[in-house]
Amino acid sequence: QVQLVESGGGLVQAGGSLRLSCAASGGTTGDYAMGWFRQAPGKEREFVGFIRWSTGSTYYVDYAKGRFTISRDNAKNMVYLQMNSLKPEDTAVYYCASSRILFTARPNDYNYWGQGTQVTVSS
Repeated sequence: QVQLVESGGGLVQAGGSLRLSCAASGGTTGDYAMGWFRQAPGKEREFVGFIRWSTGSTYYVDYAKGRFTISRDNAKNMVYLQMNSLKPEDTAVYYCASSRILFTARPNDYNYWGQGTQVTVSS
């Protein structure tokens, strides 16, 4: 049973930065995708990006390109989401998730999810 726990959320001003962390435990062997998603109140959960565990290759949705960076620490079983130049529209609960299906942006393909961490960007 894989468990994921996000942390690092908080309140920042527009243009600021925030680094989210996701700690994985309970089985992280082999190759898989670690994805980041976000969901604002009243809106659908949307894909942010993912990192392939074995290679470190990343993929980002358009709104995240150039501003967000996903990385991982294999030894610590940690993944990170560095967010720069934050905008009010980035306000959402951010989730990390794990999938054995590589290169996927679909939430249903991710089997394990964290509880989320709130990110609030003020104007």
